[in-house]
Amino acid sequence: MASFASVCRASARGATQQLRNHASRRAFHASPAALAAQNFNMPALSPTMTEGNIATWKIKEGDSFSAGDVLLEIETDKAQMDVEAQDDGILAKILQGDGSKAVQVGTRIAVTAEPGDDVSSLSLPAEDNPAPKQTDAPKEQSKQGKKEGSESVPKEERTSKPAPKSTESQSASSGSAQKQTYPLYPSVQHLLKVNGLPKEEADKIPATGPNGRLLKGDVLAYVGQIQTSYPSESAERFKKLAHLDLSNIKVMQKKEAPAKKPEATEALPVEELEVEIALPISFKAVMDCQKRVKESIGVFLPLSTFIARATELANEDLPKSKSAKLSADELFDAVLGLDKVSSQYSRGHFVPQVTTLPPATISSARAPIFRKPDVLDILTAKKASARGSRASAVGGAEAVVGPLNVFSVSVPKGDEKRGRLFLERIRNVLEVEPGRLVV
Repeated sequence: MASFASVCRASARGATQQLRNHASRRAFHASPAALAAQNFNMPALSPTMTEGNIATWKIKEGDSFSAGDVLLEIETDKAQMDVEAQDDGILAKILQGDGSKAVQVGTRIAVTAEPGDDVSSLSLPAEDNPAPKQTDAPKEQSKQGKKEGSESVPKEERTSKPAPKSTESQSASSGSAQKQTYPLYPSVQHLLKVNGLPKEEADKIPATGPNGRLLKGDVLAYVGQIQTSYPSESAERFKKLAHLDLSNIKVMQKKEAPAKKPEATEALPVEELEVEIALPISFKAVMDCQKRVKESIGVFLPLSTFIARATELANEDLPKSKSAKLSADELFDAVLGLDKVSSQYSRGHFVPQVTTLPPATISSARAPIFRKPDVLDILTAKKASARGSRASAVGGAEAVVGPLNVFSVSVPKGDEKRGRLFLERIRNVLEVEPGRLVV
């Protein structure tokens, strides 16, 4: 009965495996369906993934799992992802434990069984894609490199360290072997590894690179895969092309400067001439006001105080200047149409110039008046006398005229009326109402 049951179970398992092989899976159950145990290979979690690290297994050997359970956690250089089970089963054996590094995609990492199978009695299937040993890979690559080199190099030069020691090779290479202080280029490291040369061998290879760096061509010439003179020739060519050859360049003759055209004399802006307006003003009323203030309160007010206060009063509410530029407020009012209703007066800024003329002397002597000769004078033989001789003597005194003060201002042409109004206001205050300037 036991054998019959096992045969039935095996046939059922075979049918199930055949159906599962036609379904899409995630690198899962890659072994043939006839085997009781199945290989669980390293899955590819992305199209570009080639290897990965096993962080942790979420289940242990002998544990059962269901579809959708997380089996293990895989790390790549880009992400860390969970691998879920696609079917129900049992984890029979873990071949790559926690912390396994650089596991290639498709490498067997575990063995699974069907639910209900006896794990202890199952036999492990053969690996689907046996990965080559890591120690064998460099040897195979080195063998291939040596075979390629042996095809172009004579047999006497095929040695483990085929360093050219002949005088011909030493003279052909301009570089010298020296200790490499800079990190080796990746291409140089690859060639050293392929040809089975240790990194210390790089210090013995003549370097033709800048600042004594080892180049790929130096290694190829060292192992005999290219001509030994090629690195030195390349270095010489690069050295020559690195500097710009200016020997065949001719200096361009300086072109003669074209004759300068006579600069057109710019018309200088004509300055607007100012008009000077003058008006004589008497200080007699101001002097009388000074005397009264001195006698009443004992304070003497100088003439400059009267003139300054009169100037302030005269500058108020003068007609607008015709030459003045409009302010920002006035331009805004003009846009709104308020310029017609705005005031036509503005405050002036005139400062009068006062000139004092010396007093003039006027002679009051009368001209002599001659009378006609009288008959009596003719009979008595008397000469006609000048009648105005006494008056001349009496009227010979000189009449002194007080100092004449002239107030003047300079105004732009067209503002004569404005300047004259200013001076007339000053004269009116100083001659008629000087008392307004005291308060």
